[in-house]
Amino acid sequence: MRTNQLRLAYIAITSLLITASLLVGCNRTTETVGFQPEILPLPQQLTTYEAMPIPDDNPMSPEKVALGRQLYFDERLSGDGSRSCYSCHVCEKGLTDGLAKSVGAFNKQLPRSSPTLWNIGYHKEFYWDGRSPSLEKQALAAWTGANMGAKADEIAAKLNGIEGYHSQFHKVFGGDATFDNIVKAIAAFERTIISGDTAWDRYRAGDSSAMSEAAVRGWNVFQAIKCTNCHDGALLTDQQYHNVGIGMDQKEPDVGRFKVTNKPEDTGAFKTPTLRDVAKSAPYFHDGSAKTLEEALDIMLGGGKPNEHLDKKNLVKHDVLPDQREALLEFLKALNVDCKLTKPRLPQ
Repeated sequence: MRTNQLRLAYIAITSLLITASLLVGCNRTTETVGFQPEILPLPQQLTTYEAMPIPDDNPMSPEKVALGRQLYFDERLSGDGSRSCYSCHVCEKGLTDGLAKSVGAFNKQLPRSSPTLWNIGYHKEFYWDGRSPSLEKQALAAWTGANMGAKADEIAAKLNGIEGYHSQFHKVFGGDATFDNIVKAIAAFERTIISGDTAWDRYRAGDSSAMSEAAVRGWNVFQAIKCTNCHDGALLTDQQYHNVGIGMDQKEPDVGRFKVTNKPEDTGAFKTPTLRDVAKSAPYFHDGSAKTLEEALDIMLGGGKPNEHLDKKNLVKHDVLPDQREALLEFLKALNVDCKLTKPRLPQ
């Protein structure tokens, strides 16, 4: 009898120890796992353009890009918690915000429209007037300026207080979040916003069925009337600055590039925008003054708007036939991008 009691007691104690061990194990697993970022392979670079320049002090890695993607979509980075970087560059608007002139944090009206970000990592200067020489400097200016109205040190401290961010910054950068490594992570993600698979790209790569017959005619007209003077190559921009007359009839016109260079010939000149996803990025030009693609096309076919500094070297009036105009529009629609940018799960 006593032997049976001892055996039962032994079994009970053993069961309790096993249960306790399992509970401790579960707790340890929970503590260890924590926030898990969505780490994706780096995208393929464009094969029809020169290699993307990557700063020596901000090399790319899947972990850094994953962190940058979270920051890019996180409204907590803005001064009033109302917007993220993505708020001004949304998929359905061709990576613009669809406004004539952007609205920043604290409902502040901004002076220009949001440019698209397609293939932005291949660009050498940033903003409509090219005043920023790197993606990192542009990201910092937009983050701490009127776009997002953030106080960088306060936001960095907030991120350091969120375990999921804290652990990622230490893994990626070897230390706490700072304004410097925050913008480096965002810029790294922005360098993965690549478009190279539109119907036009596939057509150029040898797929004759990728574009409609009308779009092919439009592409031929586009080249014949030398739109490629400015919208050239895989990026569909020369990354140069041209005065096409937009807004120059205003009492106090936006002088664009002139504010950066102080050269009279740069008065009213703005950076050539890429035409990728252009059919979805209305309204058009730096001030959003052209409401439709048709209106923007007609301005360019008309040789721009007359003013003292008009770029007459690259802008000439073209009296195209109605069917050629329609074909041009079809070609521009063949530049639509299948945007797959999605908001990741964020650390809480």
